[in-house]
Amino acid sequence: MGGTRYDLGARDSRAKKAGYGFKSASEIFVQNQIGLAHESMNPNGITFREARDSEVHPNTVPIILGLDVTGSMGHVPHELIKEGLPKLMGGIIQGGVPDPALLFLGIGDHECDRFPLQVGQFESGDEELDMWLTRTYIEGGGGGNAGESYLLAWYFAAFHTKTDAFEKRGQKGLLFTVGDEPNLPTLPASAIKEIMGSGQQTYTHLELLTEAQKRYEVYHISVLHSDQAVRANVAWKELLGQNCLSIEDHKEIPNLIKKIICDRHKSSGSGITTDLGTNGLDNIEML
Repeated sequence: MGGTRYDLGARDSRAKKAGYGFKSASEIFVQNQIGLAHESMNPNGITFREARDSEVHPNTVPIILGLDVTGSMGHVPHELIKEGLPKLMGGIIQGGVPDPALLFLGIGDHECDRFPLQVGQFESGDEELDMWLTRTYIEGGGGGNAGESYLLAWYFAAFHTKTDAFEKRGQKGLLFTVGDEPNLPTLPASAIKEIMGSGQQTYTHLELLTEAQKRYEVYHISVLHSDQAVRANVAWKELLGQNCLSIEDHKEIPNLIKKIICDRHKSSGSGITTDLGTNGLDNIEML
């Protein structure tokens, strides 16, 4: 990653040719046509995903976006490919953060789904980001077990990513999960081994949150489109405080993430640091 830039004009032209604005999710997300996760997004055997600086992007800002791809949230990736992703990347860059490196995760349910974790690469270019997003399999699963596996995003960020931002500059990345369910409370060693190919320790969600927070500012965006989501949001607020952000319209996700990233950048002066405090969130409307 890291050798290409996000070109809004090129992205707009390619999106029109690809029909992102009018095609259905099943037409755009080709893995849904075959009912399998893409092999390149299979986390089994992955050691690390890396966000490294380059000549084109000398001060990378690592961003992980974990998208809930269970039944009630599958419309969010579709909205992102239609118009949300260029709003997000264009807004971040135009807001004064020229070197974002974005990694997509597809999040499901490790107790119920065949593919509870899908993993892209850290990318900065428009074509590459579209590729990883459209490779995501919107499994549409989940179960009646009162939660989804958002903690898998924390696990992967904590143990399977490396970033120059942190290693060279002591700057944390930003990790966002988006969903409408509670977090499942435990990630068993058996599930880790099945998903990643190895795993000998069981973690609670609190342990994984603590590990992820060592290198990332961790946020959760609650999409309040149901009574169940509203109830789940209470627990998220208790867990993350102001880093739990609540919205009713999922189309606002790109604007919300963009604002957090750009405001954090401005508040730190020259970059996103390990001690971000509360500056920059004051103007974000939380429901």
